[in-house]
This record gives sequence, structure tokens and C-alpha cells, in this order.
Amino acid sequence: MKKNRNSFSGSMGFVLAAAGSAVGLGNIWRFPFLAARDGGGLFLLIYIILTVTFGFTLLITEVAIGRRSAQGPLTAYGYFNKKWKFLGLFSFIVPFIIYPYYCVIGGWVLKYLATYATFEGKAATADDYFTSFITAQWMPILFTAIFAAACFYIVYKGVEKGIEKYSRIIMPALILLVILICGYSLTITHTDANGVTRTGLEGAGVYFIPNFEGITLRKFLMVVLDAMGQLFYSLSIAMGIMVAYGSYMKKNVNLGKAVDRIEIFDTSIAILAGLMIIPAVYVFMGTEGMSAGPGLMFVALPKVFDSMGFAGNVLGLIFFIMVLFAAITSAVSILEATTVSVMDKFKWSRSKSVLAMASCGFILSLVVCLGYNQWYFEFTLPNGAVAQILDIFDYLSNNILMPITSILTCVLFGWIVKPRLLIGEMRLNGYPFRRKTLYIIMLRYIAPVLLFILLLGAFGLY
Repeated sequence: MKKNRNSFSGSMGFVLAAAGSAVGLGNIWRFPFLAARDGGGLFLLIYIILTVTFGFTLLITEVAIGRRSAQGPLTAYGYFNKKWKFLGLFSFIVPFIIYPYYCVIGGWVLKYLATYATFEGKAATADDYFTSFITAQWMPILFTAIFAAACFYIVYKGVEKGIEKYSRIIMPALILLVILICGYSLTITHTDANGVTRTGLEGAGVYFIPNFEGITLRKFLMVVLDAMGQLFYSLSIAMGIMVAYGSYMKKNVNLGKAVDRIEIFDTSIAILAGLMIIPAVYVFMGTEGMSAGPGLMFVALPKVFDSMGFAGNVLGLIFFIMVLFAAITSAVSILEATTVSVMDKFKWSRSKSVLAMASCGFILSLVVCLGYNQWYFEFTLPNGAVAQILDIFDYLSNNILMPITSILTCVLFGWIVKPRLLIGEMRLNGYPFRRKTLYIIMLRYIAPVLLFILLLGAFGLY
């Protein structure tokens, strides 16, 4: 590793920063929605199996690429094979596209946090509250700018004094808040207008107990693909992030053990996110409330909080503080992936690189914000979804570029460079790598096939 390269102070610094990246908005709103829709415990079981096989393979590969090359995603792939430098460009473009709209969503979270902090939670229950906010011209831009400024500052401060320092503060606080809300969620009871009483523990049953009703082979395969798609959000795979963070990992750290810890952190938070949201929504809105999808966090949950009276406003404040923490740690990692890429490619200073990337990101964030008012249009994507600018950014990055990047990574390190090079990195200092056989089979055969099937879905072919 280059002597002048920044690095995490040790294994825990890396794990907390990487887990902070992995634990983002996708865990908090997307995971509970998918779990509720896809048979509760059935989805959880499939997700956990995929995490320790498919997810582990892609995650440890990217971290090993970063540590072996000691370079950011833009140049790391060319280090192993010059003909494959283009793959580094893919790995750079993904976070470059994601960061602007992630800042916009972070601004939305900040707006809701401000609403509950000023005890205006009742206003957030109005059916048009969310729509009125995102279609306004200036207010979304203001909150986006505040969120982006916080991300810029942390990345500007560097790896150990910025990313690691704030991850060490934010991650424990986030975990504490999640556990606090989970505990409350399980204890609530509500009787609706029809005299039906529902409890949080019953909601937990809906979440954890597998529901096989209406399950066909096709439906089962769709659940598998949903769980696999969620892993990209949950583990920050194919975003260049883990390559960047891997490049900051010291050579004396047990790479396999560190990746295991990231998986445990991330999966635990994802499961707890479901446990804090699904029981609460079930108690006050029944199973119908859980069909809110991505609108769950900004539309359905404020109604749930309002049903709790004054305690609901306090819980809403705590909830959106927690969501803000998750959003910041993820957005910081996305910005860092592009920043270190520019630093390594052009030999720029950190301050110049982060200023360039944050500025480009903010300009594109303005485009995303204006996509809901001045530049509003509707576009039908190949998978049938009707999209605005934010949705198009999300579709290109998550549905197209990320699976393609991962497929090509499997081809490069499974067949061209060969797995033994990265396995050697994982075994550095004599550390064991007990999942070697599983890793090789997943990298060469199973992961590329699953990823190709996932990519077909993006084009609406099933």
C-alpha cells in the first residue's frame, strides 16, 4: 500500500465505516416493504441465505480489489488487467449517478425531521403533504443543499478524521435508536373503528412467520430476485464504495473477518428496520398499510405516528433522526467513492477532488429537484414503470449498470485474472479463508447467472 495513502485506524474503523455505507435508506424503507410483500419470514430466510453466499462473494471481492490495488474504483480494475480499465469507469459512473438523487432524498428526510422537531407532525399526515413539498420549487433545494453540505464536510475531513470519526459516533447512535423504536413497536396495541384490536406482537408474527399463501414457482423466483436486488442496496455492492474503502484497509486486518462483521451489522439492521416498521404499520393500518411501498416512510408512517398522540411526535422525531444518520453515512461513502477515484486518476488533492465531485453532484441534485416541478415529465421505463428524472437515475444505476458491473467483475476475477489472486489477499498474514470453495463456485458460475437473470428483469423480459 502506498505510504502516503490515508487509511482506517484498524479493523473496527473499517467495519463501522463500511457498515455505515451499507446501512442506508434501502434498509429502512425498501427492506420492510419487500419483506411484507414477499411472504414475511420466507423473504427473510431467502435474504439471509443469499447474504452469506451471493452477497458475501461480491462484497469480499470488491474489498479485496481495493486493498490489493490500493486504488479507487476508477483505476483499480486497470491495475489487474489494462484491457479491463473500462470496468473502472462503470464503477465510477454508478456512484456519480446515485449521489445526486441520494442527496435529494436525504433532503426529504431532513425536511421531515424538521417537521417533527417543531412538533408539526400532524401536518405530515395530510395526503398531499409529501407531494406538495417535493413539487415546490425552492424548499427541496434548500434541504438538499444542507444535506449535501454535511456530506461534503465529512468527506473533506478525510478518512480517519472524517469518515471513520463520524461513523464511530453515528453508527452506535443509529443502532441504539433502532432498538429503542423496535421495543416500542412491539408493545403497542390499537383498536380500530370496527372494534378490531391488533398488537405489535401480531405484527411481528406477520413479519417473521413465512407466508406460503399463493406461492407458485414463478412467485418464489420473484421473491429470490427481490431479495437479490435488495442486497445491492444493503451491502453497497457495485457502487465502487467497497473498492474505495478496501483501498484504505491496512494489510494486517483480517479481511474475511471484517467482511463477516459488515454482513452481520447490515443484516441485523435490515431485520430490525422491518421489526420497527411492520408491527407499527400493521397495528394502526392492518396489512393494507404495508402495501405503501416506497411511500411507506414519507406517507404511511406519519399517519402511524399521528395515531399514537403526543408520543407519536416524539417517536417520529427519533425515527427521522435515525433515518438521517443512515442517509448521511451512505451518502458520504458514495461521495468518497467518486472523490478517491479522481484523486488516484488525476493525482489531485483531496480538497480539490471532493470540491469537484460534490459540485457536480449538487448540480445534478438541482436537476433531480426540478424534475418534480419545472422539468416534470413522465417516461415509461423498459420494465413498465412510469418514471421522472430521479426514477431514471435510479433505474440506470441500480437496474442496469450495477448488475452489469457485477457480472463483468465476476468474469474478470473468476476467469481472466483467476480467483487465486484475490484469495491470496484474503489469506494475507496466514488468516484462514474457510469459504474458499463456495467463493470460487459463486464467483465463476452461480453469481453471474443470477445477475444476468436480474438484468433481464430490468428490461421487462419476465
